[in-house]
Amino acid sequence: SSSSSSSLPASYSNGQSKVVAWLQESEEMDKCAEELARCQSSLTELSRLLQSLEILQRTQSAPNFIDMQVPLSASMSPVRLHSSNPNLCAELADFQPPVSSRLTDSVEYASDYIKLQEEFCTIAQKAHSLLKSAFNTVAIEKEKIKQILSEQDQSDQSVQINSLRKSLSLALSQNAELRSRLNRIHSESILTEQVVSVNIIATPDEAAEQMGIPLTQQASNESRLSMSESVSEFFDAQEVLLSASSSENEGSDDESYVSDVSDNISEDNASVTDNVSRQMANGDFAGSSFRNGRRICLPAPCPDTSNINLWNILRNNIGKDLSKVSMPVELNEPLNTLQRMCEELEYSELLDKAAETEDPFERMVLVAAFAVSGYSSTYYRAGSKPFNPLLGESYECIREDKGFCFFSEQVSHHPPISACHCESKNFTFWQDVRWKNKFWGKSMEILPIGSVNLTIPRFGDHYEWNKVTTCVHNILSGRRWIEHYGEITIRNMKSSACLCKLTFVKGNYWSSNVNEVQGFVMDQEGKVVHRLFGKWHEGLYCGVPPSAKCVWRPGSMPTDYELYYGFTRFAIELNELCPELKDVLPRTDARFRPDQRHLEEGNLEMATSEKQRIEDVQRTRRKWNEENNVKHEPRFFKKVMDGNHRERWVSNNTYWDLRKNPGFINMEETVSLW
Repeated sequence: SSSSSSSLPASYSNGQSKVVAWLQESEEMDKCAEELARCQSSLTELSRLLQSLEILQRTQSAPNFIDMQVPLSASMSPVRLHSSNPNLCAELADFQPPVSSRLTDSVEYASDYIKLQEEFCTIAQKAHSLLKSAFNTVAIEKEKIKQILSEQDQSDQSVQINSLRKSLSLALSQNAELRSRLNRIHSESILTEQVVSVNIIATPDEAAEQMGIPLTQQASNESRLSMSESVSEFFDAQEVLLSASSSENEGSDDESYVSDVSDNISEDNASVTDNVSRQMANGDFAGSSFRNGRRICLPAPCPDTSNINLWNILRNNIGKDLSKVSMPVELNEPLNTLQRMCEELEYSELLDKAAETEDPFERMVLVAAFAVSGYSSTYYRAGSKPFNPLLGESYECIREDKGFCFFSEQVSHHPPISACHCESKNFTFWQDVRWKNKFWGKSMEILPIGSVNLTIPRFGDHYEWNKVTTCVHNILSGRRWIEHYGEITIRNMKSSACLCKLTFVKGNYWSSNVNEVQGFVMDQEGKVVHRLFGKWHEGLYCGVPPSAKCVWRPGSMPTDYELYYGFTRFAIELNELCPELKDVLPRTDARFRPDQRHLEEGNLEMATSEKQRIEDVQRTRRKWNEENNVKHEPRFFKKVMDGNHRERWVSNNTYWDLRKNPGFINMEETVSLW
């Protein structure tokens, strides 16, 4: 306040002199400044406590590998795909720490965590009170200034007075924002909502199941404040403004498998994108696909699989490709691989944002966030597997709310290859992926072979990246959980200005970095421009804490999601078939597949019968084709050779034209898949 008063000359008019005198004599502004200073100190302390809470929760977020692999003779709650073989994990028995030791460590964790929470709440309430007082003081002083200014003519107001009013208005705005943030932090930190339960009287066999302190992986359904949620509140997840980061040299010679697709593919896709965008604008895709209301729950919950002995099914297939092994229908979820590919577009708004971002490095950050977001829906899906598509099976998804049109097709059966294509006014997305499943006794690895492609026509960008390995642990016993590990390299095939590398960290017995993703965006000289970190199921951040910004966070899960295959809201909508769609979809669309539909409706007997019948029909058809030297030709995709002479499957640009004219309902089906 003293600096403000010294900047005003004493020779001003009567009204201005009154303002000067008020500023010199006012003690309220000094009091406000002191309160804001104390509030700033409290916020610094809150930041320190947040980091401590993060360390505690990250320590507890790793899966308890020994607890998750207890022998089947232990008393455990039933989980999906549970086995009854007691010998698989017997060798781990000697490595289990005493239950009393685990209970003591867990109680100590709970005590430290509660103390930190109590201290956090106390300081948050103190800062909130200081900020409220400062806010009221500023408001009172503002009214005094308005009263003084009203006593003088408008013509006598000076530039300095206007500047003072603008400064006070800006201060009020900033204080209101700070107050809102403190309110959010305070509301998330109420101890009554963060109950940490410890069953001290648990039996040794139940201790690992009932302990409420460790934040286990997918098997845990407790609603807790995760590290990502608390950190994102502090970082203000509403902002996607990417902060500048260091310029360290992080160049690496290790390159992941990425191919160079020829230019003509991108040009063809760009022209189709323009065509489809015009059709969407003209309402050519009218029908239920453009209705606002979509279903919010599946017709029936997932079945009980505790009576299925997987060991009898899988013991003769260790080290083999499981895509050729027929599984009970109860082990499936009511979606297939073609629909799973569409799930990767759940957060396509990241690509829309990238299409509006001028800076190429920030654009790459958004593309990286999109690549990570495609894995988030798998977090609660370790309990089941998607249906394997039949050769020639297809799937269509038009989302007017997201502004894209998607279709996919199973173009090869052995090896199984799925191809998809998605068009929007802002981007074109396509991929062809072959999945190889390997069963290793206690886990199953899913190795994708292929590449993902994305073009953003506005900037002439063509991004390409690979996928990482997926592993489902504890297939036969214990709590099953899923992880992704490996490295993704994202390149802009049209420019060498920037490159992105993402590492999905593999968990182990001694590490707590479960589900972590680390990465960076660097320029063509190898200097790091942006740093990325987070967890693939919680969110991705850009920068360095505490100034890092949240780029992406997954949406909340629907009610009782654990009873409905762990589906997200987006996944629940994918297999919905309304009357209007029946007349416009091709008969090969996955929505018409009877075994998958019966499973969704909870009719296991019919689902099992139809699955067996469909598999028999497929084997008969394949045998007939081989005997008559008939080669299957995909309807909506064609095979091309990329710049490295690798086979690629891309759209043949016929799907949307055939849908419009003559319409799939008016076309004779050469082969009935079902």
